[in-house]
Amino acid sequence: MTVEFALLLVGAYLLGSVPTAYLAARWSRGVDIRQYGSGNVGASNIRKLTSRWIFLAVIIFDIVKGMVMVVVARVIGLEIYQQVAIGLLGIIGHNWPLFLRFSGGRGMLTTLGIAFILPVINGPLVPWETITAMVIIAIGAFIVHNVPMGMVVGVAPAPLVSWLTGKPTEMTWGFLAIFLIMVIRRLTAPKTPLAASVSTGELLINRLLFDRDIRDKEAWLHRQPLKQKGKQGKG
Repeated sequence: MTVEFALLLVGAYLLGSVPTAYLAARWSRGVDIRQYGSGNVGASNIRKLTSRWIFLAVIIFDIVKGMVMVVVARVIGLEIYQQVAIGLLGIIGHNWPLFLRFSGGRGMLTTLGIAFILPVINGPLVPWETITAMVIIAIGAFIVHNVPMGMVVGVAPAPLVSWLTGKPTEMTWGFLAIFLIMVIRRLTAPKTPLAASVSTGELLINRLLFDRDIRDKEAWLHRQPLKQKGKQGKG
C-alpha cells in the first residue's frame, strides 16, 4: 500500500491546490479575485463578485475536494493515520497551492469536509467534534456575524472532543494538526498595506480571530483593487 499512499498524498495536495474561487472569478468575470475584497482566494471572497450559483458551486467543490482522496484511501484499506495525512495534504494544498505560487485561501470549507468525513467513514460513532465545530461556526455566522472567529473557536476544541468521545488517537492528533494549520495560515498570510496601521500584536490578534489585518470589517472588505489604486495614483 506504500505506492498507493504516496500517490494519494500527491493527489490530495494537487486536488487541494485547485483554486476554485480564483478560476470561477476568472471564467465568469474575467477578474483576479486576489485584487478584490479581502484578497482571499476562497468562497467567502467570491460571493460579491459572482452569482449565487457560482458561489454555491465553489462551496460544494471546496468541501468535496477535501473529502474525495480520504474516501478513496478508506476504500482501498489504508490505515486511519494515512487517511489523516492525506486529508491534511488536501488542506495544505488549498492553503498553499502549487498553481498560485503557494498563496491560496484559508481552507475553511476543505477543513470542514475532511473533519466531517474522517470520523464518519471510520466508525459508527457520531462525529461529535465536527458537530461541535459546526454549531459554534453557525453561532458565529448568524448571531455575532463573525464566521472567521466562529471557525477558529469551533475547530479549537475538536481534538479534545475527539479524545473524550473515544476516537482513535491518530484522528485526535489529526484534528489538532488541522487546527494548527489553520492558525499558521492566518498568521503567515501576506501583509497588506493596511497592516501598517496597527501594531504587530494587534495584527496577530486580528488575523487569528478575524482573519484580516484590521478590525474594521467594512474597510477590509471594500478595499479597492490594487490595479485601480495604481491607476488613480498615476492620474
